[in-house]
Amino acid sequence: MLPSLQPTTPFRNSPSIDALSPRPNRVQHRRTESNLDVPVELLRSVILSSTTTTTTSTISTDINPAISYTTPKQPSSPKLQSPEQQLQKDIANRWDATTIAYTPVQVFPPIRHLPGHDRKRILVTGGAGFVGSHLVDRLMFMGHDVTVLDNFFSGSKTAVAHWIGHPNFELIRHDVVDPFMIECDQIYHLACPASPVAYQYNSIKTMKTNFLGTMNMLGLAKRTKARFLLSSTSEIYGSPEQHPQKETYWGNVNPIGPRACYDEGKRVAEALTYGYGRENGVEVRVARIFNTYGPRMSPSDGRLVSNFMMAAIRGDPIEIYGDGSQTRSLMYIFDLIDGLILLMNSSDESIIDSPVNIGSDNEKSVLDWANLIVKIVDELKEEELPQQEEEEEGYFPIQSKKSIIVHKPALADDPPRRKPDTSKALATLNWKPRWSANQGLLDTAKFFFDLVNSGYSS
Repeated sequence: MLPSLQPTTPFRNSPSIDALSPRPNRVQHRRTESNLDVPVELLRSVILSSTTTTTTSTISTDINPAISYTTPKQPSSPKLQSPEQQLQKDIANRWDATTIAYTPVQVFPPIRHLPGHDRKRILVTGGAGFVGSHLVDRLMFMGHDVTVLDNFFSGSKTAVAHWIGHPNFELIRHDVVDPFMIECDQIYHLACPASPVAYQYNSIKTMKTNFLGTMNMLGLAKRTKARFLLSSTSEIYGSPEQHPQKETYWGNVNPIGPRACYDEGKRVAEALTYGYGRENGVEVRVARIFNTYGPRMSPSDGRLVSNFMMAAIRGDPIEIYGDGSQTRSLMYIFDLIDGLILLMNSSDESIIDSPVNIGSDNEKSVLDWANLIVKIVDELKEEELPQQEEEEEGYFPIQSKKSIIVHKPALADDPPRRKPDTSKALATLNWKPRWSANQGLLDTAKFFFDLVNSGYSS
């Protein structure tokens, strides 16, 4: 049973744009030994902050109908207080506080409490990044002990700040290129920048992270008898000649191109992973992750959704490389986390010695994605801008003007088509994406609106 606690950051309620495909209200799978049953609104409560004023809302959960999680109204312009007034207010808010010498009491999001024999010690490398932080949220809500390793090259402490100080959580600054030792039951190895801007910034470091980092984590799994999951990528298929791409497809890659540090790095990481599985008996899993988007993406990471969305919010031109006919299939982050946890905990024979594609089959051209993002952002602007103008004076980071699409020269090594064959994930994990593009992009747009309103500048 979840304790009656307030989430640290309120979520924002708004109707779904995609009325014909209602948003899933729970993340729930019971096929494996792990219970992934977590209210979706609880997950959203730690993702969508309320930097703009929201009304009081209640998170509905059927884990315990008697418990409600209330998000208080956020003041748009708090009054300044003297240090003495603030100190007296802080003391009054502490339980049993009788002197000014008190220990602050931090309120954490509610989690499930597992008995010791069910609670796993889980290591997440790259856990302060985009995918890693969402995985940490889910594992914490499920009641496990989670340790995060991150060097904060592309990750951020703010992504997991709401868990810092929790007895089930530990955050360690460490580069996986260097060996590390800890007792654990499972290792999710996500450490490696996935943004083209980040991994091309220092290509040699990217290769070292994929090779030495993976080898160090596999060595740790070998010593501790932990199960190991490698987050690989659809980039290993290169510019595919097979469509959609199955796990058995070897790919069509450029080993010396500008993206090769990431593509080839993940290829050698997969080879290492299965080598440790065959020769050292390490339990290994490999997820080939396709294009993923969602809240906590870096606005400047150079990927399709973040680039298009930030431009649309600011009213800047949306730049498309080439004619926009190249296709992408985009998956919402919650669906990816479902797949990773199911894969880690599955014992199906067919996933032990071969990878599993985790991605969406919703394939659209880049031009179509751009038009959809502009449509969603413009609808949100109609709600946000009147409130913004009423509450504030001066410069508005969210601009009312509509973005236009401009075409730039095509990029080298840009795949013309990319879409996964996920039949294996469906057959072995009973997994398939549940979030529609409209649903996921709406929440992502809200996140970027909050980010821009909070003063983000790039």
